[in-house]
Amino acid sequence: MEYFWYVVLVLMLAAYVVLDGYDFGAGIIHLFFGKTEKDKKAITNAIGPFWDANEVWLIATGGILFFAFPTLYASSFSGFYLPLMMILWLLIFRAIGLELRGQIHHPMWEVVWDKAFGISSLLLALFFGVALGNVVRGVNLGMVENGVSTVEAHYFFLPLWNPEFSPTSENLGVIDWFTLLLGIISVVALTIHGANWIIYKTNSDINEKLKEVVFKLNIVLVALVIVSLSVWHIIEPTPFDNFIKYPFLLLLPLLMVIGIVGLFKVKTFKKHGIGFLFSTLFLVGGLASTVASIFPKLLPSTNNVNPSLTVENVAAHEYGLAVGMKWFFIAIILVVIYMIVQYKVFKGKMDDTGYGDH
Repeated sequence: MEYFWYVVLVLMLAAYVVLDGYDFGAGIIHLFFGKTEKDKKAITNAIGPFWDANEVWLIATGGILFFAFPTLYASSFSGFYLPLMMILWLLIFRAIGLELRGQIHHPMWEVVWDKAFGISSLLLALFFGVALGNVVRGVNLGMVENGVSTVEAHYFFLPLWNPEFSPTSENLGVIDWFTLLLGIISVVALTIHGANWIIYKTNSDINEKLKEVVFKLNIVLVALVIVSLSVWHIIEPTPFDNFIKYPFLLLLPLLMVIGIVGLFKVKTFKKHGIGFLFSTLFLVGGLASTVASIFPKLLPSTNNVNPSLTVENVAAHEYGLAVGMKWFFIAIILVVIYMIVQYKVFKGKMDDTGYGDH
């Protein structure tokens, strides 16, 4: 039963990355490439009807984590308290940047909220990548010092960084050179994803420039992915064991490769949605491959004293998981119906939406 909920958790997280990911990417595009008022309006129109609904997937993922894996929820929400508070404030500033921008038509007012929206989107993309890096690297469960746990076995707390800025230090921080590398990969990948969404949903003059941006950033993305795979053995001596043991899992990195190769042809696509499809394949394949590489661990332990948090040892009681399954299917049907209606109502180009106009 716990494996069913593990798959649900990963799928919901993937949905959040794909859906809210293009919002983050659009915000980054808005920050660096939205030079004119016309370009800025095109970008916000592309995400206007969708961004707040997309964020619900993050709440739903947290709900599944709380219900199905309560020990992991308690451990991670206390251990990652500082970055989670920062993410919360960034989500708030990103939302009010979109909503308050059109309330007063004054250049200074508009610039402030434009920057709030763009910078928040950039930092959110960075922090979510850093978060994935922390899951891959693991944490010092039990806060072991000199071979002795100083707290409960599942508890930990991380400062934002440690003096060594190293992922192999006994006293880890949220940000080190490895987690920062994954954060930068996240920023680049989501910028590409957001650009593809804008191309898909608008006929803006900025679209041709964005195709060039996607092509160039994809070169950077390939280089960063190669570097991350090259240094992964420093964090985990046998990072590819699961793929050797279960060959069918090789389909996941294959999705990532197909996505990243397809993005090099973004300039030639006749249908504007194809680029978004390939960036989606990269994001889903990359996230799923990363999760599969550490399975069945959900949060690895970096010490030999306390065991890693796994699917088996953090799951709720089987009875509760079984009852929850019945309600989950009802909920997911309602969500799917809602999304079908939403995307049908706002299908096609969004140039004339006028989001944020007051």
